[in-house]
Amino acid sequence: MRQNTKNEKEEIILKELEKIKEEAINSAGKKYYSILVKQVKEIARKFQTKSREIEISALQNNIIPERYQRNLGVISSSEQAKLLQSKVSIIGAGGLGGTVLELLARMGIGKLIIADKDIIVDSNLNRQILSTENNLGKSKTEFAVKRVKEIDSSIEIVGYSVFINSDNVKKVIEGAEVAVDALDNLPSRFVLQKACRDLKIPLVHGAIAGFNGQLTTIFPEDKGLELIYGSNKDLPEHGSEIELGAPTVTPALIASLEAQEVVKILLKRGKLFRNKLLYLDIEDGTIEILNL
Repeated sequence: MRQNTKNEKEEIILKELEKIKEEAINSAGKKYYSILVKQVKEIARKFQTKSREIEISALQNNIIPERYQRNLGVISSSEQAKLLQSKVSIIGAGGLGGTVLELLARMGIGKLIIADKDIIVDSNLNRQILSTENNLGKSKTEFAVKRVKEIDSSIEIVGYSVFINSDNVKKVIEGAEVAVDALDNLPSRFVLQKACRDLKIPLVHGAIAGFNGQLTTIFPEDKGLELIYGSNKDLPEHGSEIELGAPTVTPALIASLEAQEVVKILLKRGKLFRNKLLYLDIEDGTIEILNL
């Protein structure tokens, strides 16, 4: 029996989408065609393909998966399809990384990588979105993968239960279009930056200490962390967060900004914090943008 070609399969899937799409009205009063999560899964099962591919096909034909409907307006349906075709690596699954992961999953980044060897402990509960009392003692990476699948089962996610080093970091981030620095120590940040330079991957850096937080975006040809911390020789293991702590709000705020930088890089739109350091003091209510 002859197998359908890829183009033929795509045409059959599109006909199925056209048949089941429903007219809806958005909050601005405009009509659009909608498809629900359960319908996406049914078509994927019927045609033995990935749900993500069904969503991409729908978006490319102006049929909006309802899960992404509220993203539209700030981005287009074709841009949403681009996000579903994108791959991002997040290094660290703590206060920064867990929230970045959550936000990018809900935004619809189609392929995600998360790396962290830590387990969830009591002191994580104040700020880390992946941490609950039921997860104490469990692997952060293992639960991160589970969490993403609960949010959006069409996303492909790979978890690495490792602390990155110069030997394994390239394997972890290879193939990503953007990498996110959600680490908690300076030497590892420089290891990640070097790997991103070698592989030509933009890096979004975030860090927090108490009520202070910072953000910058580093392209492979940029000096980056050296302009913030100086030489990568004789670096202390940690910065001032050891003394100032890591309260609830600061990591969530910086993680949100990191996630937005990722989206801007992937969609090639908006102004990046490239060669600039965004520095926040949310206790004093001050925001500074420093030219690096």
